[in-house]
Amino acid sequence: MAKGFFGKSIMTWYRKLIRNSKYRWVILFGTLVYLVSPLDISPDVFPVVGWIDDGLVATLAITEITQILLDRKRNLRQAEKFTTQAPVADRSETVIDVESVAVL
Repeated sequence: MAKGFFGKSIMTWYRKLIRNSKYRWVILFGTLVYLVSPLDISPDVFPVVGWIDDGLVATLAITEITQILLDRKRNLRQAEKFTTQAPVADRSETVIDVESVAVL
C-alpha cells in the first residue's frame, strides 16, 4: 500500500511541476540529466534492473509532454472555433483605445 502511494505521489508531484510553465524547462532539463547521468536510483551497471527507473522516468516525461501538447492544441482549436463563429459585426464593436506617451 505504501509503495503505491509513494509512486502516485511522485507522479503527481512531477505532473504538477512540469505543467507549471515557470518550472517546465528546469524539470525537463533535470529529467534529461537524470537519464544521461550514471548516478541513478538503480545504477545502469545492472542490466535490466538499472534500466527500469530510466524507462519509468522517460515514460512519465514523454507522457506529460504529450499531454501538454494535446491540451495546447485543443485550446488553440477552441479559440479558433470561437473566433470563426463570431459574427463580423461583433468584432468591429470591440474597440480598445490606447493612449501612449513616448519616453526618451
